[in-house]
Amino acid sequence: MAAPGVCGWSTRQVAAWLRAEGFCDYVELLCERHRLDGAGLLALTEYDLRSPPLELQVLGDIKRLSASLRGLRRRNGHALEDLGLAREEGGEPGPTRNGSGGSPGGERRNPYSNGKGKQRDRRLDPECWKTVVSSVYVTLVCGVTSFVMVIVHDRVPDMQTYPPLPDIFLDSVPRIPWAFAMAEGCGLVLLIIWLLVLLLHKHRSILMRRLCSLTGTVFLLRCVTMFVTSLSVPGQHLQCSAKMYGDVWAKLRRALAIWSGFGMTLTGVHTCGDYMFSGHTVVLTMLNFFVTEYTPRTWNFLHTLSWVLNLFGIFFILAAHEHYSIDVFIAFYITTRIFLYYHTLANTRAYQQSRRARIWFPMFSFFECNVNGPVPNEYSWPFSRPAFMKDLIG
Repeated sequence: MAAPGVCGWSTRQVAAWLRAEGFCDYVELLCERHRLDGAGLLALTEYDLRSPPLELQVLGDIKRLSASLRGLRRRNGHALEDLGLAREEGGEPGPTRNGSGGSPGGERRNPYSNGKGKQRDRRLDPECWKTVVSSVYVTLVCGVTSFVMVIVHDRVPDMQTYPPLPDIFLDSVPRIPWAFAMAEGCGLVLLIIWLLVLLLHKHRSILMRRLCSLTGTVFLLRCVTMFVTSLSVPGQHLQCSAKMYGDVWAKLRRALAIWSGFGMTLTGVHTCGDYMFSGHTVVLTMLNFFVTEYTPRTWNFLHTLSWVLNLFGIFFILAAHEHYSIDVFIAFYITTRIFLYYHTLANTRAYQQSRRARIWFPMFSFFECNVNGPVPNEYSWPFSRPAFMKDLIG
């Protein structure tokens, strides 16, 4: 039935082809209701059959009709070119290099891809200069955070006037003095795991850029919350009182000490007033999510270890009575939501069709504009590999 002039077929001729191929049940739907002619028939894809307004429900019919359409397209390659559709492997039509309606450069996307499989035909530009920009961004945010922590220490409420707020967990669980050091130890182990993943990941530049942009954004939000509202200290063991650091230069020196010590008690940094919400919880949760996102699903032991370190770290923060329960809950919630929202936009490329996303998330659009879809979990040795490493990593 594949006539040379298939592009000029009328809906009646398309109906005759459908009947001849054994698809009488779909003549009314395709030809009478949707007025499908020869050109439309050649452009019809399996995705069209599954999606509105057709939404065929019988899988066998979808597959058989798709196979018949591929055969028709193979026998009418010149007609595809006349319609501006390039022939591709498998017979599915795709946009030409100069055609419209497709991805940049004529790249064809699988509408059913869940983003977990390797996309071998897609090259990801590392754009190292953007990674440098994101690193500068997170460094500046950490500096601003350190300075805000000095300011809120000046405003910490007096413990005699404002005693610790009621908290179900803190009131029920006795304080463990060494627990906060254990929480920071969990964070260090997670950091080491993440650095190893980052070192061996083929797309390490993109991963580093995402970590810096997300961490910087969450900590910038944290600066606002702890600056606008000063909470009383969560425990009597914290000997905190308003401490004036003198002029601006004295505050900057104190902020530099906090920044250089990464805000950790293990490095001798002790601060008060930086509540709502917990920065330690942010770091633990962010590292956990990056480790589990950018390692294969089959690495169950590593994923379990990452979650154990995250949850135990949170427990130790509360057991040390260094933060209110609401601090930890909000930190975990905000970090996970921002991580998931960012990656949903990046993986689906939804922001490309959304003007609102580009307006409200300009930094995201800037960092992700050239990353087409999910980042595959591919690994490579970053240095010139010895012979045994070639066999080990591949």
